[in-house]
Amino acid sequence: MSGLVYYSSTSGNTHRFVERLGVGGVRLPVDAASEPPVMDEPFVLVLPTYGSGDGKGAVPKPVIRFLNVANNRDLIRGVIAAGNTNFGTGYCLAGNIVSQKCAVPLLYRFELLGTDEDVTNVRQGLERFWTRSH
Repeated sequence: MSGLVYYSSTSGNTHRFVERLGVGGVRLPVDAASEPPVMDEPFVLVLPTYGSGDGKGAVPKPVIRFLNVANNRDLIRGVIAAGNTNFGTGYCLAGNIVSQKCAVPLLYRFELLGTDEDVTNVRQGLERFWTRSH
């Protein structure tokens, strides 16, 4: 399986989800001023959605900074988004935004920490995705 890059705030929800996947991954710095990593292999990005659903600030600033690196934009292959259904139409909006801007598929959406079923679906989905991509 190829790479996974993820952003998780200090709440750690996305981090705990990625840990449960058991596939490793590169965690983006929480601080938007920190230098983002530069990837050298294709990856799927996992990110939470911020904001109240109006779209403003939905994509976390460290993710924007990471994707502003041309090499990282070139290597992104898909997006998995976390969100909160309380945001209504803003549920997982960050995934939609990144998917459209980077012209890659939105592979999966899950709420908050994700369920055991979400973990299984994402793990199996990533295996299929990377098998078909190579």
